[in-house]
Amino acid sequence: MAAADRTLLNGFYIRRTLWSLVGIAVLGLGSATLRVGGVGVDPYTAANIGIANTIGMDLGTYQLISNAVLFIPMLMWGRKYIGIGSILNMVLVGYFVQWFTTLLDPYFSDNPAAWQKMVTFAIGITLFSFGASLYMTSALGNSPYDAVAPMIVDHTGTPYRVVRVIQDLLFVVLAVIFHGTIGAGTVVTAFFTGPLIETFTEKVNKPLMRKDLVAASARRSRTVMGRSHF
Repeated sequence: MAAADRTLLNGFYIRRTLWSLVGIAVLGLGSATLRVGGVGVDPYTAANIGIANTIGMDLGTYQLISNAVLFIPMLMWGRKYIGIGSILNMVLVGYFVQWFTTLLDPYFSDNPAAWQKMVTFAIGITLFSFGASLYMTSALGNSPYDAVAPMIVDHTGTPYRVVRVIQDLLFVVLAVIFHGTIGAGTVVTAFFTGPLIETFTEKVNKPLMRKDLVAASARRSRTVMGRSHF
């Protein structure tokens, strides 16, 4: 590959990394919005909030430790799901939720009206889904939590939706046990964000990252062709 082509592809890779980082930040903002609005966060974050509060640890640090534990099976059975996006998600999501919660909390009432909860819920779910779509569309690796279900599917053949619902329900149970932030947002993110994420992916993020994704596909094709000569 010519040096100019390699430089161009590296530039696209950097842009995809930035897209992934922005997506993770927006996802964290959406989760924090759901949290301060008192409408419930996604099952994994809800469980982590409860456990972190129980043991007296801040959310960012506990979620990093939790992700590090889940990263071990990825190293053993799911290396194809690992990328720079995995590391960014693993390290930053908990801290983004924590930071945005601190930033937003003064602007939210302790006893919001029903319409305020509805607005907060809509904004939070939209941000969460858009951020998740952006980070996923960048195709730079799965978060440790998101990689659990695909790894199980790979080794058992069980339908992905079944595995993911069971996984999310287990973390809902953990959230209940440890008094995490549970509400309508928890139910929606566990069962119904898929269509929202898919819509953002197809209608917004794939067109937005079209050149970057084409370049990534070209790089993978050249890598396979190069390997076939040996």
